[in-house]
Order: sequence, then structure tokens, then C-alpha cells
Amino acid sequence: MKTEQVLHFVWQHVLLLLSMFFMTFGVALCVRSNLGSGVISSIPMAFTLAGEAGLAPGWTIGGYTNVMNIILVAAQILILRKNFEPVQLFQLLVGFVFGAFLDINMWITSYFSSYESLLSQIIAQLSGATVLGCAVATEIRCGSVTMPGEGIQVAIARVTGKPFPIVKIMVDTTLVGLAVITGYSFFGQWPWTVVGFGTLFAMFYVGYIVKLVNPHLGWFDRLLDYRPGFRRYIYGLARFIYTKNER
Repeated sequence: MKTEQVLHFVWQHVLLLLSMFFMTFGVALCVRSNLGSGVISSIPMAFTLAGEAGLAPGWTIGGYTNVMNIILVAAQILILRKNFEPVQLFQLLVGFVFGAFLDINMWITSYFSSYESLLSQIIAQLSGATVLGCAVATEIRCGSVTMPGEGIQVAIARVTGKPFPIVKIMVDTTLVGLAVITGYSFFGQWPWTVVGFGTLFAMFYVGYIVKLVNPHLGWFDRLLDYRPGFRRYIYGLARFIYTKNER
């Protein structure tokens, strides 16, 4: 593999990590709104609240997200069987980073506001969904391994032959339904802070933001294709690593 290909691969995944960081920042804001978390974080959030109440292991939302991602990848293997590509196991690594970033951003957003007034909750939900939509758009542009939540949707679409948008709605609805069942199982009532108006709002609004910003991401494509600066940096760094005789 040529040096430039390696550097491009590294740069591609640096941008992917930045996109994931802002994705989890958006998710954290949605969770903090107490109007309902995003779809992908609804089940982990339900278990996290149960853990805080002493009804489940006291893991963080990132920890429960990691568990859910492992289950989603295992489900892909069962669905695709021999058609499952081993490279897709990297979804576990991406999912682990996502969970770690989520915990970091939950800590960061804990200092922003008390999130007690309805206005602050609405602002948090709207801001979080907007940031999430923008970050999802750039994450897709990176063209790397998908997140486990997206991977299971692709797997089901491949096996059933159903259009991806329909499968996405089915999977999202199932995850939200399981989050509600989880809340009922632990607390005996609908978990409104986990699955509420904000959850339904985010399901449609995030997709709208992705479509809205996609035509305006030419700058990100140019950033993704940028490589000359890396050559100058690496060659300049080499002068300090190797002696004159070695060169």
C-alpha cells in the first residue's frame, strides 16, 4: 500500500472520529432535554435509569450502548450468515468509540444547563437533533464502516429485499418499542424522559437535516480529499527522527 493511501486512510478516519464526536454530542443534548432521547440511545438510556435506581447494573449510557452494539452485530451475523463480511466486525470498534464519546459528551452537557424549564428542554432537543443530523451527514461522507445500528438495517434490507427506508422505519420503531417495554418492566410506567415527543421529533427531523445539508458539503469532500499537507508534515518530521547518515 502506498504511503499516500495510508495517509488518506488515516485522515479519513480522523474525520470520522470528529463526526462521531459531534454525533454523540447531539445525542447527549437530546438525552439531557428530558423530552425523549434519540432512537439509538433509547434502550441504553432506559437501562441507565434503571441502574441509577438500583434495578440494573449501574453502567453508563455508553456502556449499555456498547452492549447493544454487540447484540446488533451478532444479529447481523445470524441474519447474513456466510454473507457476513468479516471486515464488518470493525463495527464493534466504531461502536465502542461511539459509546466512549457518548459518555464524554454526557459529562460535558451536564454543565450546560439545569434543563428544568420547558424552554431550555426544547432548545436542548432542537440543538441536539440539528447537530446530530449535520454530523450524520459528514459521517456518511467518510465512507468507512457503518455503525451497528445502520449495519443491522442494511443486513435486513439485503435479506428481505425491502427498500432501505422502510427497513429503517421498522428497525427504529422496534427499538423505540423495546425501550418502552424496558421502561414498563423496570418502572411500571411509560418512560417519558426516554421515549417522548423529542424521540418522535428526532426520528423525522434528523433525516430532514441530513437531506438539507447534504448538497452543501462540498467543503467537507475537499477536506476529505486533502493530502499534500500530510506529506509535508511527515517528511518534515522525518528530519528530526533520522540522522543525516541514515538519510
